[in-house]
Amino acid sequence: MSKEIISTPNAPQAIGTYSQAVKVGDTVYLSGQIALDPATMQVVEGDVAVQIRRVFDNLQAVAQAAGGDLGDIVKLNIFLTDLGNFATVNEIMAEYFSQPYPARAAVGVASLPRGVGVEMDGVMVLAN
Repeated sequence: MSKEIISTPNAPQAIGTYSQAVKVGDTVYLSGQIALDPATMQVVEGDVAVQIRRVFDNLQAVAQAAGGDLGDIVKLNIFLTDLGNFATVNEIMAEYFSQPYPARAAVGVASLPRGVGVEMDGVMVLAN
């Protein structure tokens, strides 16, 4: 099995023992993204909607570095510290994705890194 590590300065750099993404064949595994500004590595200021948009922007940057885009994501996992923000995720997701939408899970969690309200990861399949 050949693994290709995907990295871009347009998304937050990995701050642990992981890669931004790993490509195996035509499948790309996108690591979890939180609302970090890639230029400053600080959490963006603003409400959860601002955080959600930053997370999608970060995922898009990594997807593009791998040769795809958000439309190539087949599975999206969303982690929220407040499931009351689920409707906001849906509204903003509609700005970034079009049908057919990826398979998705939304999970309520007690806390996330850096005190953010949302984290997302995904699996992307690139067209041959």
